[in-house]
Amino acid sequence: MTVRLRSHHLLCLLTYVGKGYSAAFVANYDVIAKRLGRGEDILIVLGPDDICQPLLSEVDPHCRRDSAAARDELAARDVGKLLGRPIRAGARLSLDAAMLAGLRAAFSAGVTREACQGCEWASLCTTVAAGGYRDVRVPTL
Repeated sequence: MTVRLRSHHLLCLLTYVGKGYSAAFVANYDVIAKRLGRGEDILIVLGPDDICQPLLSEVDPHCRRDSAAARDELAARDVGKLLGRPIRAGARLSLDAAMLAGLRAAFSAGVTREACQGCEWASLCTTVAAGGYRDVRVPTL
């Protein structure tokens, strides 16, 4: 199977500790975290992805707003530079231990954090990173 992710969720998954917008959102994200932990590959998509699914029944889900798309562009640019390959719709990634460690190190160093500016979860993510990624739900593979 394949996990469909928008680009900025490549950053969000690094610090996910079981907090989210609703109980349904968290339950869904937990399933995705387990799938990623089992080594399922990632397909980059434009717009709402597998993580967004529980929010799409809302009247105006933030996943469809321009601000989310702007985060995607910034994350794709920064993660692409880090990985040395373009991150765009249709790209496939295999998240292994080395890639996850590199992404987390860059996140901790602030190299890939431009997409996080203005995000309501940014301070939580900073705390998780500063704490050495304890209790994250996407484990080091």
